[in-house]
Amino acid sequence: MSLSMRPHLIGPFLLLLVLLFAPLLLPVYWIMILTEILIMGLLAVSFNLLLGYTGLLSFGHGAFFGLGAYTCALLLQAGHQNLFVLLGAGMLVALLAALLIGFFSVRLDEIFFAMITLGMGMLFFSIAHNWLAVTGGSDGLPVFALPVLNLAGREFTFYAPNSMYYLVFTTVLAGIVLLWLVVHSPFGLILRALRENKQRVAFIGGNIQLLRIVAFAVSGSFAGLAGVLFCLFNSMATPEFMHWSFSAKPVIMSIIGGTGVFLGPLFGAAIFFGLEQLIIHFTENWMFFLGMVLIPIVLFFPQGVFGTLRNRFFKQG
Repeated sequence: MSLSMRPHLIGPFLLLLVLLFAPLLLPVYWIMILTEILIMGLLAVSFNLLLGYTGLLSFGHGAFFGLGAYTCALLLQAGHQNLFVLLGAGMLVALLAALLIGFFSVRLDEIFFAMITLGMGMLFFSIAHNWLAVTGGSDGLPVFALPVLNLAGREFTFYAPNSMYYLVFTTVLAGIVLLWLVVHSPFGLILRALRENKQRVAFIGGNIQLLRIVAFAVSGSFAGLAGVLFCLFNSMATPEFMHWSFSAKPVIMSIIGGTGVFLGPLFGAAIFFGLEQLIIHFTENWMFFLGMVLIPIVLFFPQGVFGTLRNRFFKQG
């Protein structure tokens, strides 16, 4: 179907073009900021599979992000430089951790679910912070060499900001497409039904706990993928990735962009980091003023900035 027949596809198509050619137009500093926005956008979109589509608020998603980062750092320090192994291993470890946490948490609802995910996340933070021999403790685990990608007889490295950007852009694009397919699959429809009325899903034979734990595992695995990318970008994994304050970031980004629309959290990440970079030029107390700016955004954009604008201009969804 052509774009002229699907006007709500024009925005994502233009966004894709802008992101594709951004390194040719922007200075290095903004390329690095945009790289971080894409990574955090993937984290927020993966988190929104829980909040926006399943109706579960997790305050421990940073644990999966951190596990992906630490898996990548440990493998690189051990000499494993296959990019696909790093990406796959980070997702797998985060997936297994999500299954473990989900087993204990998906039985609960609302604030009880949020609190147990917060507690589990801080448990992983404590392990990473105190296991000095493996994680480096509060100093983190540095990465001294980046992976090399061999394609069609050519060798690609990712030390240059533009190369790292395109690695992140390609991986994030693939991750978002896969999440989009999950959301728009029959499984995604069942998750939305769970969000609206889990009792009715149970009445027609749905296994509430199983559906939730699968959603939690899928969400956690893509958060782990984002963690791998951030480890490569930042050349380090630190316990701070697992702290509850870091887990609040995807929550804020999702709310800013809009939990009711798939790409809302990605736009929320762009708004969050854009405001941070703007405010930090004027004051070191950027968090205070960022909060002052975010309050009216939440008040006047009840469905998030992107969600509200989309509903206003493309009411058909």
